[in-house]
Amino acid sequence: MTYNVVRSETCPPTRFRAGRFALAATLSVALVGVGALCVAPASAVPTATGVAQSGLPAAEASAPLANLSHLNFLLDEVPLPVIAGHTTYQAAENPAVEAPWTYADRNDDGSYDSVGGGAFDAATGYYGQGAFNADDTSRAAVVYLRHWQLTGDETSRGHAFQTLRSLTYLQTTEGPNAGNVVLWQQFDGTLHPSADPVELPDPSDSAESYWLARTVWALGEGYAAFADDDPEFAAFLEERLDLSLAALNRQSLGEYGSYDIADGDEVPGWLIADGADASAEAVLGLAAYVQAGPTGPTADTARTALSRLSEGIAAMSTVEGASGDWPFGAIMPWTHSPSLWHAWGGLAPAAVATASEVLGDPALLTAAVQDTAQFTPQLLAAGGPNNAWSPTPGEAQIAYGVDSRLQSLIATAEAADAPGLLNIAAITAGWYFGANPSGLPAYNPATGTAIDGIEPNGNVNQNSGAESTIHALLSMIALDANPELKAAALGITATVATHGLSVVEAESGAITGGAIITPEGSWTGEANLSGGAYVELAAGGTVSVTVPTDDQSRRVHPIVNQVVEPSGTTTWTAGTGRHGTGKTITLGTTENGGAGEQGITEAPGQLLPLRLENTLPGKATQVVGSTDGPAQIDALLLQPLISTVAVTGPDGDSTLYVSADVADTQRRIDVPRGQKLVQQAFDATGQPVAVPSKGQGDAHSGKVFIAAGGFTQVWFESKK
Repeated sequence: MTYNVVRSETCPPTRFRAGRFALAATLSVALVGVGALCVAPASAVPTATGVAQSGLPAAEASAPLANLSHLNFLLDEVPLPVIAGHTTYQAAENPAVEAPWTYADRNDDGSYDSVGGGAFDAATGYYGQGAFNADDTSRAAVVYLRHWQLTGDETSRGHAFQTLRSLTYLQTTEGPNAGNVVLWQQFDGTLHPSADPVELPDPSDSAESYWLARTVWALGEGYAAFADDDPEFAAFLEERLDLSLAALNRQSLGEYGSYDIADGDEVPGWLIADGADASAEAVLGLAAYVQAGPTGPTADTARTALSRLSEGIAAMSTVEGASGDWPFGAIMPWTHSPSLWHAWGGLAPAAVATASEVLGDPALLTAAVQDTAQFTPQLLAAGGPNNAWSPTPGEAQIAYGVDSRLQSLIATAEAADAPGLLNIAAITAGWYFGANPSGLPAYNPATGTAIDGIEPNGNVNQNSGAESTIHALLSMIALDANPELKAAALGITATVATHGLSVVEAESGAITGGAIITPEGSWTGEANLSGGAYVELAAGGTVSVTVPTDDQSRRVHPIVNQVVEPSGTTTWTAGTGRHGTGKTITLGTTENGGAGEQGITEAPGQLLPLRLENTLPGKATQVVGSTDGPAQIDALLLQPLISTVAVTGPDGDSTLYVSADVADTQRRIDVPRGQKLVQQAFDATGQPVAVPSKGQGDAHSGKVFIAAGGFTQVWFESKK
């Protein structure tokens, strides 16, 4: 089966959609800037106010954030040619629909030009890909539906109606591909099922796809919104949803209950496009449809699909990661790689949290809680909502990924009644208002524009394409629906410092019995080599890596490119003192091989961070790996036992402490004269925990309490 990931809008002028098999095209950029924002030690805490303390003027805090002006600008009228197998609601009476242009390039005067995807042919007016696409049309429909439902805005209702008509025209209604969806459409309505460059599936309606999953999302939410408002249109949407489900049931869902092998592990074989990411977006639509209370065969089919897709998504949860192993409780998005987490389509926690309520299945909630309460704080502390960990943190930051994190936090907080997740949500949403590597707002509520991305070095892509605009608006609608959270998020406009995961390249070390290997490309087929190279050791070889000191102990995760067959072990030790000449400490061992059967993955073996049993002392300066068999060592991933994210803004300063420790921890900090320490502590599930009242120090010091695996937000208030 073939599939596509959502395109990145951070790299114009080239416009393409990269298949997940070709992630090297977008992920092989330098991923070595981890910790670029790490400018303060973990113990540094600015003076602060907390999430619950909103210092914003009431008018500003209450003003709507969701401004649909730019998305409306992107909309264009699309004529509908008469084509066999493609029609829509009231096509004969009104043979035109609305769809958003794919990209919007910013001009020097601040205006925007709407453009399509791929190379432009001036003679025909066609793009290599197309002007409009099902991905953006479906998600634009969700924006208009949610805005209409929240505000009662009739203009949004009208745009929701028209974009849903547009989307259903792209759906193939007859033949062997019935229910699947054509991705691209030219400005004159001509369908373009085979894009240039080639995308898979090709033609785009020849198999299930991300755009089919997003069609299910829009159809489900569309039915729920129009069920009472326009029952005839809702019935049409239900028919098309039934057509979509029929396609899924003869494709991925037809494999329900089967498991594939991926590097020796079982993974569910019935996820849409082999992904928890695509499946999650379909689940959101199915949940909305089922919750609306329809009856009949389609309702039964939808409930079954909802249950089965949710089960598959939950099966991609890294339960073992909750105990401190990489990736720290995240729901992994792709069955073809155990070491690639990406933010595109990252709504899996929101999907299973929502499904747990609709289906009355609390077991689904566990995966959502682990992802949001444990992985997401680590993500923020590693420098913010990066687009990918592959397996080291890197890539740009875009609204798509930020929105996925934010919506997942809100949905899980509600489903699990976990208030601590809203503290994380406020910091995450602050990205839009300046708490990002650029220090600049990523969304403008006065115009409704959203930047297309922020690179690790802080460079901003000032374009405002459909995908970024859509996901920024989904975030703003969510904030408008949660006024207290919105006020807290608006109070966070800058990231002062982060102190979390960092990477030290193995090739920076002293090597005996081995060599540095630099492949032609860093992409292995399922992950990226950090720094584009690795150290290959023969039996008896060593690599001695100099690491920075810290004010606390750290977990060490050697990133090993494990081969399929057993290949001995590497023993890791640490040296303290100058140049590592002091006491030697054994940290643990890693397996050089034993990755297991390749199965459905794109390459044999796996490039994976492997946690060592013992922690690295803060004063340690040297980590040495000694192997008794052939080994491939990529890098060392260092994780402080307590990571931090310090933010500031109109509400003042606050710091989030994130635990990777197995025991409760206390951190002593300085308290400014005339101030008192205030803290809100939460456990590893986002539930509040009591802070010990004793041992808070003298008048000028205090202790921050962080529960094992949990997080604590800290600020200061006047004693008066």
